[in-house]
Amino acid sequence: MTASKAKTAARRRRSALGRVLLAEDDAVLALALEDALLRGGASAVVICSSMAATVRALDDGQPFDAVVLDVHLADRDDGWAVAELIALLGPKRPRIAFSTGSPQDIPELVAEMGPVFEKPYDPEQLVEVLVAGRRRGLIARLLG
Repeated sequence: MTASKAKTAARRRRSALGRVLLAEDDAVLALALEDALLRGGASAVVICSSMAATVRALDDGQPFDAVVLDVHLADRDDGWAVAELIALLGPKRPRIAFSTGSPQDIPELVAEMGPVFEKPYDPEQLVEVLVAGRRRGLIARLLG
């Protein structure tokens, strides 16, 4: 493989997920997820350990391509409220995935907004689902 082709392949891997917002208050899990997301092609991972920090990150003006929400953060027990805010962003909103130890607590209409991962789960599985979700567009279906 030529150096040019290697650079192009590396660039594609890095952009497979784009920017990811990770709302997770368990530091060990957050670091494991960050590592998996970066290896899976995220260009950047912004970790927030509270609902307040998550809302600030969403409000900073830099868009996210995917959001992983722990629905039971230290400062709020209804992390799905962030998903409801994200839904207001319109048709170009980021992909959403939920992370929880209590999937039954997520309102049904909210759970339909993205896959729900019950803790403990494999970080690699989360990455696979987020990358696969990105490939659902018309062009990807025609090519696939």
